[in-house]
Amino acid sequence: MAARQNTIVCTFDPTSPWITAFDIHEWIHETLRLPEQKVSMIQIDGPKRQVFIQLMEKQYVHTIIRDTEGQVMYKHATG
Repeated sequence: MAARQNTIVCTFDPTSPWITAFDIHEWIHETLRLPEQKVSMIQIDGPKRQVFIQLMEKQYVHTIIRDTEGQVMYKHATG
């Protein structure tokens, strides 16, 4: 089994409208403010409504969790 190190898991409400990969990437850029060069991988699990963001360094994981207090809202383009 692979270890998930330096990974943030984002889970979206299963009752909300479907979110496209483009919308997820925009949300990561605009809301989480992660520098592109610090992200090593983004994996989207559509059926589970989860996004795995693997970062290059552990300090960025801690910074994101501290800054967001573990929860960030996603607002659909349609409101």
